Amino acid sequence: MVFGGYLGSGGTMGIILKALPFEMVMIGGAAIGGFILGNDISTVKASGRDMARIFKGVKWAPNDYRDLLCLMFELISLARQNPVAVEEHIEGPKDSPIFSRYPKIQADAEALELICDTMRAASMNYDDPHQVEEVLEKRLEARRHHALHSSHAVQIVADALPALGIVAAVLGIIKTMGAIDEPPAILGAMIGGALTGTFLGVFLAYGFVGPIAGRMRMIMEEDDHFYQLIREVMVANLHAHPANICIEVGRQNTPHHHRPEFNDLEAAMRDLKKNMA
Repeated sequence: MVFGGYLGSGGTMGIILKALPFEMVMIGGAAIGGFILGNDISTVKASGRDMARIFKGVKWAPNDYRDLLCLMFELISLARQNPVAVEEHIEGPKDSPIFSRYPKIQADAEALELICDTMRAASMNYDDPHQVEEVLEKRLEARRHHALHSSHAVQIVADALPALGIVAAVLGIIKTMGAIDEPPAILGAMIGGALTGTFLGVFLAYGFVGPIAGRMRMIMEEDDHFYQLIREVMVANLHAHPANICIEVGRQNTPHHHRPEFNDLEAAMRDLKKNMA
């Protein structure tokens, strides 16, 4: 639409196409160089991985939230019936038959640590709901900060691109001033090429890099709900609510577009009770 509107209004692509490779080298090179200088290697690698995720979307689907609630129902129910029996599952979740029924959750180290560490602490009588909630919130806040670091780094690049476009444009004007004795037609083409830098910096910032950073941030924030759900159920469990009430607390705190239907979740828990019996 941008270039279609430009051409429709009588513009020509010749000047832009001629200047584009050189402007892209200056602006893109400065942007990439600044990104590398401003971040450590782990952030650079994480940014690459997170950019790839904008095409895959969020990690956790609605079925994963239902599976998480079912997993926690099994663990809480077992812990209430036989506190000793649940220890083998939280100490070795990779080999646990309960966790093995939910392979996607079992493969996520952060989810396993949140569940197992909290249940292990409760077994050691560290079971004050308010203290545990505060600890979990700090842990999740640290995780959020780390997960959003790459989107912040990319957003800084987006914010810098318009200024880098001006740098490229100024260099083009300097070049034009060096050829001030040329005919107006040549000078006009040189000025147009210089202004391509300003256009390109703004266009990349608000048309591409900025939206990419926003999409990265949205995906990270969306996935964070999955870990927040673990906190809600664990804290409800420490308040000694019945297992099904703990799960309902978690279901109610699940975002609407991921929240399992009450009847579907109830049916799944009934099946689990039969298998546990």
